[in-house]
Amino acid sequence: METIHFTGNDGTFFLVQPENYSYLYFPIAGEHGIKSAVTPNLGGDIKLNQNAFLMEPVSAENLHNNRSGRNFWCHVEGVGAWSAVGASAQEESRRFTAEQDKSELTAGLMWQTLTRQSQKYQLKAQVTSFVPVTDNVELMHVELCNTKKTAQTITPTAAIPIYGRSADNIRDHRHVTSLLHRIRTTDYGVYVKPTLSFDERGHRKNDLTYFVCGVGKTGEKPKDFYPVAEDYIGEGGSYTHPRKILQKEDGVSGGCCFAGKEALGGLRFPTIVLEPNACVSYTIIMGVTAQEDDIEQMLSRYDSEEKVRAAFAQTRDYWQQRVNVRYDTGNERYDNLLRWISFQPILRRIYGCSFLPHHDYGRGGRGWRDLWQDCLSLLIMDPCGVRQMILDNYGGVRIDGTNATIIGEQQGTFVADRNGIARVWMDHGVWPFMTTKLYIDQTGDTAILKERAAYFKDEQMQRGGGLDAAWDVSYGLRQKDESGAVYEGSILEHLLLEHLCAFYEVGAHNHIRLRGADWNDALDMAAENGESVAFTCAYAGNLLELAQLLERLAQQPDWQEVEVLAELKVLLADDMKLYEDIAAKEKLLQTYLLCCQHNISGERMTVSVKELAQNLRHKAKWMAEHIRRTEWIEKDGEDEGWFNSYYDNDKAPVEGYFADGVRMMLTGQVFAVMSRTAEDLQVEKICKSADRYLYQKEIGGYRLNTDFHEEKFNLGRMFGFAYGEKENGAVFSHMTVMYANALYQRGFVKEGYKALQTLADAAMNFEVSRIYPGIPEYFNGSGRGMYHYLTGAASWYMLTVVTQVFGVRGELGNMVLCPKLLKEQFDTEGNARICLQFAQKEFEVVYKNPSKLSYGEYAVKKVLCDGQANGKVLGESAVLDREMIASLSDAVHTIAVELGAK
Repeated sequence: METIHFTGNDGTFFLVQPENYSYLYFPIAGEHGIKSAVTPNLGGDIKLNQNAFLMEPVSAENLHNNRSGRNFWCHVEGVGAWSAVGASAQEESRRFTAEQDKSELTAGLMWQTLTRQSQKYQLKAQVTSFVPVTDNVELMHVELCNTKKTAQTITPTAAIPIYGRSADNIRDHRHVTSLLHRIRTTDYGVYVKPTLSFDERGHRKNDLTYFVCGVGKTGEKPKDFYPVAEDYIGEGGSYTHPRKILQKEDGVSGGCCFAGKEALGGLRFPTIVLEPNACVSYTIIMGVTAQEDDIEQMLSRYDSEEKVRAAFAQTRDYWQQRVNVRYDTGNERYDNLLRWISFQPILRRIYGCSFLPHHDYGRGGRGWRDLWQDCLSLLIMDPCGVRQMILDNYGGVRIDGTNATIIGEQQGTFVADRNGIARVWMDHGVWPFMTTKLYIDQTGDTAILKERAAYFKDEQMQRGGGLDAAWDVSYGLRQKDESGAVYEGSILEHLLLEHLCAFYEVGAHNHIRLRGADWNDALDMAAENGESVAFTCAYAGNLLELAQLLERLAQQPDWQEVEVLAELKVLLADDMKLYEDIAAKEKLLQTYLLCCQHNISGERMTVSVKELAQNLRHKAKWMAEHIRRTEWIEKDGEDEGWFNSYYDNDKAPVEGYFADGVRMMLTGQVFAVMSRTAEDLQVEKICKSADRYLYQKEIGGYRLNTDFHEEKFNLGRMFGFAYGEKENGAVFSHMTVMYANALYQRGFVKEGYKALQTLADAAMNFEVSRIYPGIPEYFNGSGRGMYHYLTGAASWYMLTVVTQVFGVRGELGNMVLCPKLLKEQFDTEGNARICLQFAQKEFEVVYKNPSKLSYGEYAVKKVLCDGQANGKVLGESAVLDREMIASLSDAVHTIAVELGAK
């Protein structure tokens, strides 16, 4: 019997006795700033950003260590005090016994409801947590019902600890910063406005008010308040055993002020007599604002149960509409999982790479890769605005082909490195093209390549090899030419610089240098001599795809020539002898870098698009052939083989057959397959090797690497981790999904399905994964899902299912229908369907497979759009012209694709 149960097809699920499982947390947030994490006992935290936490910041271990969570107490006359959220010392002592409260958690997109029933207190509570779409607050709606056959006298009290400052202050002047607190009670709640903020920005006047307010079912005010934490807890007490609650002591009235104390949003409501089966409700409003005068007006929007229920319904509908892709494979559990996976990219755009309990690092921003990979899902779900987002993102590229690594809060803003430390991840040039190519295919907007964007400029120069002494903050953060004007180059020019500079920056084996790391951030100890064969494959694949795109564009009259920066000419050298000569390549790159270490000429030259395409194709071909020639690993007589992915700082290959066992890494295989560096026979051998050495079904599928049995600190910190954890041999969802994507692209569909489905099966096996629906960053050695929700794997999983499995994708703006569904992915009637947007129109695509054939056995026989034969059938695929699609109305359109035997 499944532990997680879905209630329909919109992702809503429930879990019985959720507090019996460790490390569970759920995200609830809005789009105005509030970001919360909430546990089954309503622990977690609430924050705007790194410097504004309403509740104390929590990491994963705090989830069972901390007592300072959201709480709602009911003092029952003659019986005692009951926590409606299960956060009491008494209830904790009863856990795993027959006396434990009965509880159930139900959750959907951005909301959680906890239902708890006490046998001793004969009360039932339903606590719903959500962030309304219209206001920057978290709501906690509590409904209490008397299950006793006689009336009960109850005194309800909400208790929300107010931390009210920066996360930095947890270990940086925790007590001193509490002395800054100015606390006051109002008619409806507790306000905390510190005099100053102490954080990395310095000592600054604080403008933020942290507040906890509450109202009864019809707007009743609290009776009194507990605004000071130490008074509420009492000497010898705790948040789960508070003296004020247990002894039913009076609080203070509204209008009182306190200073220099840890604060609490303690709101005691009037004592009530609750008749049998009668219910009463309370709403607790928690938020942070710079506009304190607006709080009471905002409270008026939630001062009745009716208003709160309306806000809740609006919130649920809003997030359901945001996830506008729906799947129907005949497997309801899998389809519901896909709904959560499709939601995860939205969560990452809100939370960044921080602000959930496992993500206790960084300061809330997103990284360079995130900017581009989060666009992938947007292009499927919400493409409006993506064009400008892409253009803005290119403003982070430097003229030397590297990029800014500190991303500003506003779209298109990038921050200079304050520490003067060169941070160069060699893979960063790969992701912008992948996203831009998908955008062009989905929209047909090739004109974006001619749009111009500025280049980022800071102290870093020569690809992190030096500092520009002539630069200071007065120069600004945009590259200038010799005249002092900001220089703007085409998007195509940005792409060329990212790829060509990387092409020449090679190590001792003529592969692109690893530098600070690549996608695997934990390969960070081989900056001098390390090389990434894996991402050399990726760059080769990009160069080939860019060449193919330019060849198609060159057939159009307005794409015969393009202008590029004059200094770029040296990078367009096309000489096979040069490509083989490591020293000559390094010299050529230095020639270019010296020309643009401060200002550039601003002059442009004209190049033939056809010749440019040929130039890039030559480079891509040389890279692929060089890798095939030098990095393929196989043993005579064996049906296995794979590519070496890296060279370490001692210039030695990392993978192969070693005395202590086989050393194999997944990353190199992913990009060798995806870039077509691996030929078909090699792909077959890679699959066999990955299955033999990396695959472990019970923990999610394909590990990142085998056990090297070595603390290999001439390559990266990952080898300091326990094997099976994080980057050292865990099942890392992102790379597993990219492996699946690569296999689907190459037509190895059964193998790709295996990678995707094993990952999904592991995620849905709650008894092992211990996570709510979705996919985590990785599964650890015991199969537990880690770092849930905020992973780029979700965007890639969604992209793979939509564009490869269902095969609905764009090609220069036209809709391509090329299904790669196995027979088990059709329902009992032989149908599989997907609902999604394309070209700003709504479609339901239905594949009809009455013979229940599998991929490789069927071909497309007929395509009907709203009953009309509008598609062009091309064997295994069909194409719908974009002009035809544009002529359709704004209604939902049905595309029926009939499949039959080849």
